[in-house]
Amino acid sequence: MTTDLVLGIDEAGRGPALGPMVLAAVALDEKAAGLLASQGVRDSKAFGSSIRARRTRAMLKKSVQELASWVGLEVCSVETIDEYVRRRALNLLERERAVRLIERAPVCGRIVADGHGLFSQLASRYPHLEARDRGESFHTAVAAASICAKAQRDSLFDEIAQRYQADFGPLRGGGYVNPRTHAFVAEYVRRHGHLPPEARVSWPWPGDPLPAPCRER
Repeated sequence: MTTDLVLGIDEAGRGPALGPMVLAAVALDEKAAGLLASQGVRDSKAFGSSIRARRTRAMLKKSVQELASWVGLEVCSVETIDEYVRRRALNLLERERAVRLIERAPVCGRIVADGHGLFSQLASRYPHLEARDRGESFHTAVAAASICAKAQRDSLFDEIAQRYQADFGPLRGGGYVNPRTHAFVAEYVRRHGHLPPEARVSWPWPGDPLPAPCRER
């Protein structure tokens, strides 16, 4: 069976110290890819982290959902992330979730996954898979997956921020390891004596040096 569908795979939220990680896969035909590219679908990080950027990503996610042949999401909880990080197997977690998405997706003639070192091992299982750094520049399907993953991550982090708004004020910093996130966590620990449940306990807290895996990709 031949098909012109391209399945793009990308993730959001690998680096934050608070909240889940999200992987997304999007299947596009040539027409849908062209329409989404003309609407401005590109790497989600290109939009920044402002409120306007988050709204733009949410709007583009709706366009992807309307035009794509298929959209799939995998949300990795903080507990699951901690389990794999302790085993030094965070890349394995991403590959396992990517396989779940591929197996649920319609038959596609091509799969493009963002991250050569991360996903190249899957090519032995899926010969039509291409693992590429900056995969969003090779096909709009990857950019669309990037948008969907990041918009979903934005929404999930908004839920976290709203839970703490009344007691801690606005939760800034997107959950990434930065002074705003450290300030929130330090104050939470001062009040409660333990990390908030949304914190990845396998990450350094607080005052520890920040390792490279904790920084935003």
